[in-house]
Amino acid sequence: ANDADGRLVMRLPEFSEALGVVDVELSAAGVRLQSAQQVPPLSADAALYSALVAGVAGYVRKNKFPGVLLGLSGGMDSALVLCIAVDALGAERVQTVMMPSPYTAQMSLDDSREMVRRIGVRYDEIAIEPAMRTFADMLAPQFAGLPEDTTEENLQSRIRGMLLMALSNKTGAIVLTTGNKSEMATGYATLYGDMAGGFAVIKDIYKTFVYRLCAWRNAQPGGPVIPDNILTRPPSAELKPDQCDQDSLPPYEVLDALLRQYLEHNASPAQLEAAGYAPEVVAKTLRLLRLSEYKRRQGPGGPRLSPTAFARDWQIPMTHRFTG
Repeated sequence: ANDADGRLVMRLPEFSEALGVVDVELSAAGVRLQSAQQVPPLSADAALYSALVAGVAGYVRKNKFPGVLLGLSGGMDSALVLCIAVDALGAERVQTVMMPSPYTAQMSLDDSREMVRRIGVRYDEIAIEPAMRTFADMLAPQFAGLPEDTTEENLQSRIRGMLLMALSNKTGAIVLTTGNKSEMATGYATLYGDMAGGFAVIKDIYKTFVYRLCAWRNAQPGGPVIPDNILTRPPSAELKPDQCDQDSLPPYEVLDALLRQYLEHNASPAQLEAAGYAPEVVAKTLRLLRLSEYKRRQGPGGPRLSPTAFARDWQIPMTHRFTG
């Protein structure tokens, strides 16, 4: 709270309820406000994390869901969403499901088990290989003579989405999706797969911010809850052998900086290239951004944390001819 001269009189805690008391002194010189309540402001990372926690808590409470569930992958995005959910709702209202395929690394299983042990939530494992075989047999006549491609990869993600939604229907808990803004921007997500759910917690958080928030959460009192392996191993969808995100995308440090310039500062392709981004990286990134609009329109809502949240502040036509 500020007085008429702009002087800071009182600062209450951010993202929490508090009662503020201000003393009002009247004199010939005018009105003077005073308060002893001066809570230090949060750091940028603390404020961002607190906003995510408040967003999940408010959405679940106001819509009267009994709890939440999410799929764990052994990766950083689902680890961060799990931390946020537990801090927002308590461990007793959070269920996690690990759905390994033949391509899931043992490290992913070990790290997921270790994290849920540290954080104390319900954890279940459902292997998806039987469903993969069933779908392969069902589709074999239609796929005869055609090589394997991303179709088979996306089936794995969609099987997981079906399992989570079945659990949601049965229990009433809402599914939290775990895709970040970098993935949503470039379409590095499977429609009706890992995009299936009711609330997209980090859809407005770039991958580089996910790294920062995970490190911040691990530094809080109580000790680290996210295993080091999750923070240090190369990100992977684990839908085929030896897969890494950077096989399909530019390094996240480059991708996120480029996206922020384009989305938040209206930089043109020419300006991006003048800033030092390789023309082929600019062209590929902006092409992926345009092609993925139809996916973003069908994804769940989530907290708005930037001036250019998808589906609200930044949209393009799903069908168009422009290339700029």
